[in-house]
Amino acid sequence: MQVQRLILLSPFFVVVVVVVVVNMAAMASGSVGVNWGTMASHQLPPESVVDMLKDNGFDKVKLFDADESILEALSGTGIEVMLAVPNYMLEQMSLDSGGAADLWVEANLTAYAYPGGVNIRYVAVGNEPFLKTYNDTYLKNTLPALRNIQEAINRAGLGAQIKATVPFNADIYYSPESNPVPSSGDFRPEIRDLTIQIIQYLHLNDAPFVVNIYPFLSLYSNPYFPLDFAFFEAGPTKNNHPIRDGQNLYTNVFDANFDTLVWSLTKAGYPDMKILIGEVGWPTDGDKHADIEKAKRFNQGLVQHVLGNEGTPARKGPIDIYLFSLIDEDSKSIDPGSFERHWGIFEFDGKPKYELDLSGREENKGLVAVQGVRYMVRRWCVLRPRGKDDDVDDRELGRNVDYACSLSDCTALGYGSSCNHLSAKGNASYAFNMYYQSKNQNEWDCDFEGLGVITEEDPSDDKCRFPVMIGYGNRVVLLHRKVVNILLAVLEGCIVFLLLVS
Repeated sequence: MQVQRLILLSPFFVVVVVVVVVNMAAMASGSVGVNWGTMASHQLPPESVVDMLKDNGFDKVKLFDADESILEALSGTGIEVMLAVPNYMLEQMSLDSGGAADLWVEANLTAYAYPGGVNIRYVAVGNEPFLKTYNDTYLKNTLPALRNIQEAINRAGLGAQIKATVPFNADIYYSPESNPVPSSGDFRPEIRDLTIQIIQYLHLNDAPFVVNIYPFLSLYSNPYFPLDFAFFEAGPTKNNHPIRDGQNLYTNVFDANFDTLVWSLTKAGYPDMKILIGEVGWPTDGDKHADIEKAKRFNQGLVQHVLGNEGTPARKGPIDIYLFSLIDEDSKSIDPGSFERHWGIFEFDGKPKYELDLSGREENKGLVAVQGVRYMVRRWCVLRPRGKDDDVDDRELGRNVDYACSLSDCTALGYGSSCNHLSAKGNASYAFNMYYQSKNQNEWDCDFEGLGVITEEDPSDDKCRFPVMIGYGNRVVLLHRKVVNILLAVLEGCIVFLLLVS
C-alpha cells in the first residue's frame, strides 16, 4: 500500500520538484536594470518614460536623486527602485544628530514606500564619493552619512526592505603594474581602512557593495589598450589579448575588473560580499571610440554575458547590473570628456539608437520608443548664406560659435564625433541650431549679430543630425503652455457667458 501511494503521488512530487527548481533558477538569475538620469535641458514626461521602461521589460531602475514627479510615475508599477542622496547632501546627512537623515527618509521613502506605492529597494548614499578627481572632498562624510541614512530607514520601520549602500567608482581598487592581474588586486592604500569600514557596515546590514565599471574608459584613457579586450567575444583570440591569472583566463576587461574587486573584498575578509554593478555601458558619440556600432556590440555582449549566469572566472553565478544609461543628457558636465552626454541607449526624445535584445536570447530584437512625443515646430537656425563677395569675418564667426556652444551642446562636433566632418560653415550652423533649439526656438535666439537665419529645410546629413527639440520638459515651454491653457479657459468662459445672456 505504501508503494502504491508513492507511485500515485509521484506526478505531484515531480511537479513540485520542477516548480522548486524553476523558482531557484529564477532566483539565481542575473538581472539588467538601467540608470535614469535627468540632467537634460528638455525632459520627457516621467509618465512616458515609465511606460517606456515597462514596454522594454525593465523591472529595475536606478535614480540619481529623489524626484517627486518620477517617484509618482513609478508608483504602483512594481519596478524596483534605487534612490540616491546626491554628493552635495553628504555633509548634511553626516551630522551627529541624524535629523536631516530622518527628514530625508520621511519625505522620500516613507511617503512612497507603502504597499502598492513605489518599490524602493536601495538608497545610494552619494555617487562615487571616493573618486580620485574629487580630491578627498567626501571621505570624512560618506560613512557617517551612510550610517545615519540606514538608521533613519530602520527607525521608519523600513529597514527590512530598504538598504542603504554607496556606489563606488572602480578606481578604489587596483592591481600593481608589477603584477597586473585580478588576484593581485586590493583597495587603494590611502582609502583602504575607510573602505573596509564601509564594507563592514554594509555587510552588517545585508546591503550590497555597488561599483561602477566602465570598459570604455580603459580604451579612452589608454591609446595602447587592446580594442577587442573591451568587448565580449567568444573565447580568447589574438585580438583581445587574453590575460592568464593562475588557472583563470580573462578575455574581456569587464570580468578582469570585476574579479579585481572580488579579490580586494576577499583580502578584506569578505569573499562572499554581494556585488551590484551600479553603472556600466558605452557612449555613442563624443569620441572616436564612441559610436553606435561599438555601443551595440558592447551592450549586447554585456547583456548576454550577464543573463548567461556563468559569472566571472573568480566568482561563478549571476551578475546584477544597471546599464548606463537610459536617455542622453545634454546638460551633463563634459569635464571627463564630450562622450558624457551620449551614454543613453535612447536619444533625448526617447527614440532607440540601435537594436538591443534585453532578453539575452540573441533575437535581434528592437527597443520600444517613447510613445506620443511632441516636438517643437520643424525649423532650424543656420548660418545665413552669403554671396561670393560677402565673406564672413572669421573672428566674428568664431566668437558667435563659441558663444552658442558655451550655452548648448556642441559635443557632436568634436574630434571623432558624428558631426566632425562638417565644414567650418557647417560647424557654425550646427552650433547656432543647438543654441536656438535649447532656447525653445525664440526668433531672437537665431540672430548671432546677423549671421543666423531660420530655415524650414532640414540641414542634417546621413551622419550628422540637426535636432528639433522636444516640446516639453522645459520651464519656459511649460509656462507658455500654462498661459495658453488659462487663455483658452477664459475664452471658454466668455463664450458660455455670452450664450447665457443671449
